Amino acid sequence: MFGLGKPAGQQELGTSGGLPKMASVGDFNVLSSSIPATKVELSVSCSLCFVHTSNWKQRMERDFVRKFIMDYFFEERENLRFDFYDVDSKSPNLSKHDFLGQMFCTLGEIVGSQGSRLEKSIVGIPGKKCGTVIVTAEELGCCRDSVLMQFCANKLDKKDFFGKSDPFLVFHRSNEDGSFTICHKTEVVKNTLNPVWQAFKISVRALCNGDYDRTIKVEVYDWDRDGSHDFIGEFTTSYRELSRGQSQFNVYEVINPKKKGKKKKYVNSGTVTLLSFLIETEVSFLDYIKGGTQINFTVAIDFTASNGNPLQPTSLHYMSPYQLNAYGMALRAVGEIIQDYDSDKMFPALGFGARLPPDGRVSHEFALNGNPQNPYCHGIDGVMEAYYRSLKSVQLYGPTNFAPVINHVARYAASVKDGSQYFVLLIITDGVISDMAQTKESIVNASKLPMSIIIVGVGPAEFDAMEELDGDVVRISSRGRFAERDIVQFVPFRDYIDRSGNHVLSMARLAKDVLAEIPEQFLSYMRVRGIKPSPAPPPYTPPVHVLQTQI
Repeated sequence: MFGLGKPAGQQELGTSGGLPKMASVGDFNVLSSSIPATKVELSVSCSLCFVHTSNWKQRMERDFVRKFIMDYFFEERENLRFDFYDVDSKSPNLSKHDFLGQMFCTLGEIVGSQGSRLEKSIVGIPGKKCGTVIVTAEELGCCRDSVLMQFCANKLDKKDFFGKSDPFLVFHRSNEDGSFTICHKTEVVKNTLNPVWQAFKISVRALCNGDYDRTIKVEVYDWDRDGSHDFIGEFTTSYRELSRGQSQFNVYEVINPKKKGKKKKYVNSGTVTLLSFLIETEVSFLDYIKGGTQINFTVAIDFTASNGNPLQPTSLHYMSPYQLNAYGMALRAVGEIIQDYDSDKMFPALGFGARLPPDGRVSHEFALNGNPQNPYCHGIDGVMEAYYRSLKSVQLYGPTNFAPVINHVARYAASVKDGSQYFVLLIITDGVISDMAQTKESIVNASKLPMSIIIVGVGPAEFDAMEELDGDVVRISSRGRFAERDIVQFVPFRDYIDRSGNHVLSMARLAKDVLAEIPEQFLSYMRVRGIKPSPAPPPYTPPVHVLQTQI
């Protein structure tokens, strides 16, 4: 017997961000909920070694397999603990059974391992070898499907005094608690009671979270310029019903409950018909990871004088013996998630804006470990150690230049364009950028490469100029050339600080927001370059035998 659980103290967090608003009906409502998680199936294969005592002692090796389905978010750190017991009775009280050991890991560690297969030793009993556990992850097929649908309507209620109606559809998926979440809005078709809407594509995850029988509610509205859209009626369906395609089963009566309750002869407020339904299976982020693509993480830290004297508690670089400073929190929040997708766990760590010993020259691209030929640090702990050592050896100076560190990572990314590696640069800074023109040009050039850039602003400074680098609203350009892709995400850390002082929660919030865009940026590069995932290694087949040996 074994249990799968989350270690105590782990925060349950909802998803942030959301689907973009439809331009035609953007004033109707804000889509504030994100697409549900990708679901992965974990297969757990164990070889347990333990001693059973009755009239004689016996060493046993037992192999078995259990499966679990879990939600997966790239941007979240999902801590897992596997506990193993020898069941001696039917009691649900674990203290009544023999503890055989446990294993700790993260979901990202499993997914990021070669072939999404992680093998680790079972621990927990001092001085004893408890066996091994192999955990494999497989993305569920329904999480990769999208559907292309088109609808029309007939004889909808007339809502406009001087015309007909301007109808649009709003799709809602149902949640576990019975509530509904908007997942799509169509465009508005002007001045008609018999509209034909354009075909649209939506992922099965967004439409029904992979549950083919989950209720999908569709509302029909008449668009009004002032945003007070008139409700025409609604109907419900499911993915399974829609998948029948164009047929008599997919002609829906639009019902207005208020009208139905008031008018005895009320029939409906029109009908909506499904014209087409096409299923498409898309390549996912996890397909590339399982095929061996590595995520290479580089950090660049601001060592300009505006951070304040590191020996003073007011400094953003102050090394408190009790808690991480803002730089340390941002570094750990992002790095501890990304490191699961890098097999060697060796990360380049750079600094900029400091005077270096022994001659005091100013550098905007120096290795935190003091070795410019090999700036790699082992794991996030190694990066933290190099950061703290640098604070004791360099002099904070200035100005704040980003282009050198962006170009540093871009040189490596330019040498590996086959999809086997993707680069993520984290820049942590306290102030306004000094080389804006050069940085914009570097970003435009880097947008053609397999890389993304995360910029975290720490401290109280105004970061308005940084928003220009984040291409969510206006695509960044330099000297008449526009970035091929949106590869920059900027956030001020102060927006994520928990008011109660819970730094773990602050770090989790930051990581969720800055990392949520990475999978789509990754996929956008692969799509543009026509790069397909490499084949995954053959699946692991666990042994099914039981061995018994005398000891």
